[in-house]
Amino acid sequence: ANCQCKVAPKERSNCGHPGITAQECRKAGCCFSASVPGVPWCFAPKQRRVRKVCPTDVRARVNCGFPGITAEQCEKRGCCFLSRPAGVPWCFYRRTVAE
Repeated sequence: ANCQCKVAPKERSNCGHPGITAQECRKAGCCFSASVPGVPWCFAPKQRRVRKVCPTDVRARVNCGFPGITAEQCEKRGCCFLSRPAGVPWCFYRRTVAE
């Protein structure tokens, strides 16, 4: 994503070889900007920021517990607990979403 390529010139980490083209650089999964001399033009993108959330769609719940698990036991596993509706996991894994 473009936002991952917004790296300050002094923080750029080289991701290519001398003379690499923009197309070769991007094909390698790197960012390219020749706007600042004296720093890498082909550079590594920023890490994607992610967070873990409890899914709101009951169909997206993936079981993280066992029958009779308590909310405390579930949360100690790092999972979400919601004791409704019936017929779906009450203790379920968080989903990772990109910010």
